[in-house]
Amino acid sequence: MHQPTAPKPVDFLTLLLLALIWGTSYILIKRGLEIFSPLQVATLRLGISAVALAPLAYHHLRKIKGKQVPLLIIVGITGTGLPSFLFPFAQTHLSSSLTGMLSGLTPLCTFLLAWLFFASRDAGLRQFIGVVLGLGGAILLAWAAPGSGGQTTQFAYAGFILLACFCYATSSNLVAANFRGMSSLTITVTSFFLVGVPALIWALTAGAVQETVRGASGNSGWWALGYVTALAVCSTVLASILFFRMVQRTGAVFSSMVSYLVPLVAIFWGLLDGEGFATLQMPAIVLIMVGVFLSRRK
Repeated sequence: MHQPTAPKPVDFLTLLLLALIWGTSYILIKRGLEIFSPLQVATLRLGISAVALAPLAYHHLRKIKGKQVPLLIIVGITGTGLPSFLFPFAQTHLSSSLTGMLSGLTPLCTFLLAWLFFASRDAGLRQFIGVVLGLGGAILLAWAAPGSGGQTTQFAYAGFILLACFCYATSSNLVAANFRGMSSLTITVTSFFLVGVPALIWALTAGAVQETVRGASGNSGWWALGYVTALAVCSTVLASILFFRMVQRTGAVFSSMVSYLVPLVAIFWGLLDGEGFATLQMPAIVLIMVGVFLSRRK
């Protein structure tokens, strides 16, 4: 098992690409929720991901040892299963941009889990300060963000996002600690296929997805299905392959820093969609970027 190495230029480029993909996912969820329920969005996302990976499933499932299956199921549940449900439910009361801002909590969750449970040795004082500053910026972003439900409602539903962040942190730490020698594509195919097939079965039966699409006015149902498909193929499958590979190369803490950049992309899409932007959010963004810089200094 090889040890993570210092980030290289390709890793920073991957970080930016992932930020663009994942920052766009919140506006895609918002579009999907215009027609589908949160449960339908979540199960469709997981199910379509399984379909996209189906041609590769047999080849990669053969590489898995029986004793690795339980951990890979946990990676799938925490890395995409639970978050796929938590984000749509949160976005029934939070704007897409605010949801993206709150995802900046992931690095702190990753840092805490790595430090407490995974015996991480790559988290020094300067990195800890950077994570704390980034967290402070994320909290300020959430507090200052305009919303129709009021701050009490927004902070209540922010709990869903916090739980999702801890799920992401668990998944990335498990990959870094147990699967550095395994292909990122094998990790993605196996973990997602194991959780995606049951979700697809539910979506096509009890989930009544077909009826929802056919019952929507005009082509709106098909457009919503297209948005969720893009969410599954790009934000789930493609992004996860890139992310797991980066975790293997550089470790969980560096890889989680993508969550500091995701809010910027989410804000951009939110502004294009008419969502508000408060003045206090600008210094909050600066705090996040300073946190990223400090966290990467050795």
